[in-house]
Amino acid sequence: MEQKDRLDILVERFKADSARYRNIDSGRTADEKRVTLRALMNIRMPRPMDGEAVRIQDEYLQERAKEKGIVDPADIPVCPRDPSIAVWQGDITRLAADAIVNAANSQMLGCFVPGHGCIDNAIHTFAGVQLRAECAEKMAQLKAKYGQDYEQPTAVPMLTKGYNLPAKHVVHIVGPIAGGFVTEGLEEDLAACYSRTLDLCRDNGLKTVAFCCISTGVFGFPAEPAARIAVRTVRGWLAANPGCMDKVIFNVFKDADKALYEALLR
Repeated sequence: MEQKDRLDILVERFKADSARYRNIDSGRTADEKRVTLRALMNIRMPRPMDGEAVRIQDEYLQERAKEKGIVDPADIPVCPRDPSIAVWQGDITRLAADAIVNAANSQMLGCFVPGHGCIDNAIHTFAGVQLRAECAEKMAQLKAKYGQDYEQPTAVPMLTKGYNLPAKHVVHIVGPIAGGFVTEGLEEDLAACYSRTLDLCRDNGLKTVAFCCISTGVFGFPAEPAARIAVRTVRGWLAANPGCMDKVIFNVFKDADKALYEALLR
């Protein structure tokens, strides 16, 4: 089956799966259909999907990963002063790391805004519907233990499979909400996001991890202090845990963030 046929089938399957949007215009071009499919995946609540549709989704997403270009962490140069730290600018969903870090919200179910540009949306889209289902299952277990109002606390990581991502796993973590202001407590919470994620990787035998710029998007943590905290915390953790990680990657999207991290790691 060719990729264009998979796309056509998936758009129709996901439309049929949605009572509200089953009659929407799917678009004519491949790009328009991709936008439609992503939107339908984004709004879909976690629930079972028929096995044939999931199989085609998996084939489609794995081929999309190849089309975008899979990046091996071993090919990313390390920093001169830090042989276990690297900076890489690009799409985190291309990295074949043991784990990539997702800046999640406290509901831990991904972004439901169709086509939104956040990392949470991208990771859930290219992992496939299984990722939201696993997150929902884990949250249901936590709600059964702590009550139905339970939300994931700040700086408490959750580990899931990567499904159709090149990465083997995803670490979902809720960063501190800063709103443009920094306090000592917020700094401590952000540092804990990095150290606890690394603890989780160590405890699960994951040797390569790619961090996004946690909390610097809609959560409003200023980029410069966030980068300083990230670099300081990772350096300190690696010094205290020698040999536990092969490579820690700071994944950035903006040129300004790339310049920040490179300057801090000189």
